[in-house]
This record gives sequence, C-alpha cells and structure tokens, in this order.
Amino acid sequence: MSQDVWLVVGLGNPGPGHAANRHNVGQMVLDELATRVGGRFKATPGHRAQVLEGRLSMGGPKVVLAKPTSYMNLSGGPTSSLSKYFNVPADRVIAVHDEVDVDFDAVRVRTGGSENGHNGLRDMTKALGTRDYQRVRVGVGRPPGRQQTADYVLANFSSTERKTLPFVVDAAADAVEAIVNDGPAAAADRLNAR
Repeated sequence: MSQDVWLVVGLGNPGPGHAANRHNVGQMVLDELATRVGGRFKATPGHRAQVLEGRLSMGGPKVVLAKPTSYMNLSGGPTSSLSKYFNVPADRVIAVHDEVDVDFDAVRVRTGGSENGHNGLRDMTKALGTRDYQRVRVGVGRPPGRQQTADYVLANFSSTERKTLPFVVDAAADAVEAIVNDGPAAAADRLNAR
C-alpha cells in the first residue's frame, strides 16, 4: 500500500444542470484544488471519473484528485476502482461532500462514522468495504420548512449563499490540504474547533 498518495474524491452529479447544486459542492472544492495543483482534469473512462494527479505543496505527498462521472449514488465504483489502481488504502481516501447536518458556511473533517443518510457516502462505504475513510463535510444546512432534503440538495445555492460560497469552497480546500499535509487527527483538532 502506498503511504505517500492520497485519493481525494469530490462527490456530485454529472452534467451542467447539476453543476451549481448544493449536492455538487464537493466537485466545486475539487475544482479549487485543481487550481492549486496547477493542472486540468482528464477523463478516465475505465474509472468513470475525471482525474488529476499532482501535489498540493512543494515536496508534499502526491494527490489524485477525482470527480466521478457517475451519479452521486454510484460514487463507490469509481472511488474503489481508483483506490485499487493507485494502490491507496481506504484511510488515505478523502471524500469531499455536502452535509445537511452542518450549517452553511461551516466545514468539518472526520474519519469514518455514519453516512447520515448520504447515499454517495453509503455507496463509497459499500465499495471500499469500510467506513474508515476521511471526510471533508461541507455544510449546506438543513432545508427550510417542510422542503424535502433531496429537493433541497438538488437545488442551486441561493443568491445570498452564492456570495459566501467561494469562501466556503476555499475553506474546504484548505481542510483537504490540512489532512494531506498534517494528517487527519491534527486537521480535525484544528479545523473542528472553529
């Protein structure tokens, strides 16, 4: 198993119709990370993902950034395929995803735990055979009133939220960098205290 490679998976749904949805914030974070790496995603049909390899810091560990081209609920197949191909153990896989149980504009990190009804995480857990992978939980908040959670996460961010969204995406990208460079425990201690 490789101890110097991290696989970072941004969860979301494919296609321009979903690009600005709350459910796609994980892929928005991966686009920011791609800017930091200084590269472009390339299609890898065999893995059903767009992939970019690089480093987030000079001399830092190698990262494989991946945006599955499958739908959210089928994120596990591409994740498992890439983790095997790059020989990355599950504890060095980072899922970046939307989280309704975290307030909008907050970012939390954690290792393992429940999927909290998130079907993308549920599929990853099934495909990886463990819950013990890293999570960067990007808060989108709870749906207002009686709106169904599925309708809420599949809707675009509000105009008010879009003003703050770039800062949230930046903070989530910082969280990924902290996990990769400092380790999950140190990143959680520092970031979750905010």
